[in-house]
Amino acid sequence: QLQLVESGGGLVQPGGSLRLSCVASEFSLAYYGIGWFRQAPGKEREGVSAISSRSGTTDYADSVKGRFTISRDNAKNTVYLQMNSLKPEDTAVYYCAAEDDTGLDGLEYTSFPSDGGYDYWGQGTQVTVSS
Repeated sequence: QLQLVESGGGLVQPGGSLRLSCVASEFSLAYYGIGWFRQAPGKEREGVSAISSRSGTTDYADSVKGRFTISRDNAKNTVYLQMNSLKPEDTAVYYCAAEDDTGLDGLEYTSFPSDGGYDYWGQGTQVTVSS
């Protein structure tokens, strides 16, 4: 069973920072595009950021550009989401997910910001931004 485990969530004041981690068991994250998604109460799940498997191309939702940074450490089989200048509207459960982003032609494709192509999901970690 391919599993992803998120950690690093918590309660932080507005303007603060958190770093989320996504660790895989039973498979190497290096072969997968990884996305971070979030879902706030009463809202639909939305794509936050993604990083591709081979080129390391990154993408961000407009709402987090300039504040969040996604990165990967294949040696540690971990993908990170560094979140700075957090706002109350960033409060949500954050999920990491993995997709096979290599097409039959060998090129990279991603479904981000849609979550439709992501086959493997973690259980989520709560991020609460409040004073």
